[in-house]
Amino acid sequence: MIVSIKEVKKYIFSVLIPLLIGYLSNVLAKVISGVDTPTYYQELIKPEFAPPGIVFPIVWTILFILMGTSSYIILSQKKNELKTKDAMFYYWLQLALNFLWSLLFFGFQLRLTALIDLIFLLVFVLIMVYKFYKIKPLAAYLNIPYILWLIYAGILNYFLWFINK
Repeated sequence: MIVSIKEVKKYIFSVLIPLLIGYLSNVLAKVISGVDTPTYYQELIKPEFAPPGIVFPIVWTILFILMGTSSYIILSQKKNELKTKDAMFYYWLQLALNFLWSLLFFGFQLRLTALIDLIFLLVFVLIMVYKFYKIKPLAAYLNIPYILWLIYAGILNYFLWFINK
């Protein structure tokens, strides 16, 4: 199978978008709060099940790569342009909510508001995955770790809000 340079560029671009959105969200949160996210996280009272701070950039990098790969798969489907546009609408919406979460949680230190954002994020990711599944199941399956992480992150966010009121 020969892959064109155009397709390679399209894939790289698809993966870079979520990676850049995650990075920019983190940078902007630091600018808003004046504290970097690892320091802020370290200073919180955490539940027993909270992972060390080093886990987050590793997990998010993997998840963003999977997200970008799944979006590339969807964008590469030539079958139904209307379904693709609809599915990608939810992809972009969940990316926006993902971007907003870091600003709320770390930037403005609004842990409850961030939790509400995360609940909406999870709902829209589930819709996105359903829409992706209808187009290409593999694209949906690539987002299962993201769903599981969001559930875990939601529980962690709740406890961080509750403990640190």
